[in-house]
Amino acid sequence: MANEEPPIIVIKKISGHGGSHGAWKVAYADFVTALMALFIVLWLMNQSKPVQESVGGYFRDPNGTGKNPGLLVVMAGKPGAEKEDMNKLKEQLLKSLAKMPNFDKLQKLIELTITPEGLKIELMEDPHGTFFENGSAVPTPVMKSILTILSPEIGKLPNPISIEGHTDSKPYSDSKTYGNWELSTDRANASRRLMENKGIRSEQISQVRGFADRNLRNRKQPFDSCNRRVTIIIQYNSQHQPSVVSTGALPKVK
Repeated sequence: MANEEPPIIVIKKISGHGGSHGAWKVAYADFVTALMALFIVLWLMNQSKPVQESVGGYFRDPNGTGKNPGLLVVMAGKPGAEKEDMNKLKEQLLKSLAKMPNFDKLQKLIELTITPEGLKIELMEDPHGTFFENGSAVPTPVMKSILTILSPEIGKLPNPISIEGHTDSKPYSDSKTYGNWELSTDRANASRRLMENKGIRSEQISQVRGFADRNLRNRKQPFDSCNRRVTIIIQYNSQHQPSVVSTGALPKVK
């Protein structure tokens, strides 16, 4: 028994980190995610209040199922995205206007078109004066109702807007001291003041212009009442900046 050799003990060493192998990748991914969230928060802190509210509204209701999904600012990088977004905005504004009483009677006087400059909203007079009394720069109750509907929606956008006033070619009754130039400019400014009171931010206004009868809508009939109009243009953002889209599905408006 004394001559027996001691048993051989084999120690097996396993290389690597066992169960913790690759755990650093998970920690690194968490770090990158947190860093990205920090950058988003820093970016939002430098944006305007409407942009912050729009982004917040998207995260509260990403599917646009709420009653008022609002407008979302997106970074539109693909060609033609701006025109597509303006078409969606056009549908949403028409949907809002359609809720007005007697809108079917006003519909022929309101036209929304996509132009190279942006979304153009034209409010055209009928022979009796719907939005302004003939020869006056005081908005009618109908004009006030329309701008009360449009202004809060447009005020949510980052886009600049311009407001134009137009007249027909009929000379103003007291053209020696006050003429179509003054009238068209005063109507544009009256619209601007009303829109600022109802939701448009003052810094959104890029231009207020009066054209008198120099840009007739119906050139063949210079006295046609449709030449007397106020035009609101929601302009594209310069240099392909964020454009506007709706976060919710919009119904088709005929």
